[in-house]
Amino acid sequence: MSQLRPEPLAREFSLKFLYQCESEKLYYFSHNHFNSFFSYFSVPGNIQEVAHRICEGVFNKLGEIDNFIEKSSNKWKLSRMSVIDRTILRIGTYELLESDTPTKVILNEAVNLAKTYGTEHSGRFVNGLLDALAQRLRKAS
Repeated sequence: MSQLRPEPLAREFSLKFLYQCESEKLYYFSHNHFNSFFSYFSVPGNIQEVAHRICEGVFNKLGEIDNFIEKSSNKWKLSRMSVIDRTILRIGTYELLESDTPTKVILNEAVNLAKTYGTEHSGRFVNGLLDALAQRLRKAS
């Protein structure tokens, strides 16, 4: 039996954790908050490790990430985006900037999260914006 990759589930828990942080107006990474959240849901260590990297990374680069998102979105300010869409975009942008995960995988998993947790339009919105951002990053490198 093959072992499941931890990344998809880690992205999902990262979305939930970052969403909760924004709801509680916690705009910095708190180890205590993270540990409490992941302990409450009994998340396995391998998934927790990946989620920790994602969540802490998003908070550490939040200004840069938000800047990339706003430059790639046409007429959409971050404040106008739903919290779910904004959070998924932040996770995807962080991964585009900082991971060696293929762009196609990042976009596909972000769209899946958007379809699951967002509105009926979230999948297209997230896909279009992250794709534009990925193209912008490719041109810059």
